Amino acid sequence: MNTLNIINEEKINNILEDAKCVSKQDVLNIIEKSKDCFGLTSTEAAALLQVNDEEVLNKMFEAAKYIKEKIYGNRIVMFAPLYTSNECTNNCLYCGFRVHNKELHRRTLCPSEVVEEASAIEKQGHKRILMVCGEDKRVTHIDHIVESVQAVYDNVDIRRINVNCAPLEVEEFKKLKDVGIGTYQIFQETYHRPTYKKMHVSGSKSDYDYRLTAIERAFEAGIDDVGIGVLLGLYDYKFDVLSTLIHSEYLDNKYNVGPHTISVPRLRPAIGSALEETPYPVSDSDFKKIVAVYRLAVPYTGIIMSTRESAGLRDELLELGVSQMSAGSKTNPGGYEEDDREAKQFEGNDERGLDEILRVVCKQGHLPSFCTACYRNNRTGEAFMELAKDAHIHEFCQPNAILTFKENLVNVASDDTKKMGEELLKAEIEKIDDEKVKTETLKRLERIEAGEKDLYF
Repeated sequence: MNTLNIINEEKINNILEDAKCVSKQDVLNIIEKSKDCFGLTSTEAAALLQVNDEEVLNKMFEAAKYIKEKIYGNRIVMFAPLYTSNECTNNCLYCGFRVHNKELHRRTLCPSEVVEEASAIEKQGHKRILMVCGEDKRVTHIDHIVESVQAVYDNVDIRRINVNCAPLEVEEFKKLKDVGIGTYQIFQETYHRPTYKKMHVSGSKSDYDYRLTAIERAFEAGIDDVGIGVLLGLYDYKFDVLSTLIHSEYLDNKYNVGPHTISVPRLRPAIGSALEETPYPVSDSDFKKIVAVYRLAVPYTGIIMSTRESAGLRDELLELGVSQMSAGSKTNPGGYEEDDREAKQFEGNDERGLDEILRVVCKQGHLPSFCTACYRNNRTGEAFMELAKDAHIHEFCQPNAILTFKENLVNVASDDTKKMGEELLKAEIEKIDDEKVKTETLKRLERIEAGEKDLYF
């Protein structure tokens, strides 16, 4: 496959250069168009990426909030990462896991240790995890991943496991599909080929094309929920964000399924990193613009924010289109049971636990969600995209978010969170338009109060 048909750097640079000439009024018209929730072209998105005018930025932020609530409602999906290994044969200059980092404490968890970690995550109240591992085929091969996923499903009340791992062959992806993962997530890190080559000095990850085409093989294997993203700060964010959107458009056109999620990680310090400073720093202002552009350009896609960002900025970004966030995260294998700072992939920024973050989410008027229903009812891939693109997905999301948050309040939440959460749920129930759904939701809430779990539409 000629990957220049997916990411053509000359074409992308030309689009960005032409976008510098777009008038303020034309940009305002693009923002207004975005409220139809049908997405934007790459040319339109490029024009938004060039915006620095504060008045126009505020219009973008208002549109992002409007679109997010129209598509997904006010819910925020919660999850936590689970690192099964930090062993890696790649030499990625920005990463603490890189093979040349001799300061890192290396560790790979066996299935029973993975279960212990998942149990600690579940005790916080989480029901979905993102399983992550380094890229060392001697230890983090497909059987390690599959056995880890199966062990969690068999022994812990975790209901959806998404996986972030190295690119795989089709037969390996089929094993992931068979074990019942949710989303397969892979980041290109940067779509700029010269920067990619510079940052990925050696190891299997140095193959740009093999990584870019991983999603093609995942689709061939039957995995129809995928997540993508770049590591902001490695190269010019305008190029990488526009490339991410062009990649999304390519997937949507070819498979009728765009990315289920786009993540927005910013480069963070890491023990043993070979980078003394961020090559292309992304300011908080530009970071907020990036989130807004993603929301306007691909309204159907979930936007994921990790604990790389500060507590204050994370709280602010909930108003700008983010729909999923991690909480209480550890980025080292075994981190939930024993926090070994010398084994982390990168330094986190938001150290708050899940319970505290739930109060913040509630205070802002958002509805925390631990829902895993779409994945378990086969509302994935094209079926999910149809509902999301037509702004009907919230009809399932709203009652399911209510039920899953109620389960958290009954079983693990602190008294302060329970009080705040119960008040929020009263208001959220009244937002359900369908009287039959509202009545059934109330009945199921009573069943949860009586001790039942895992109720969903």
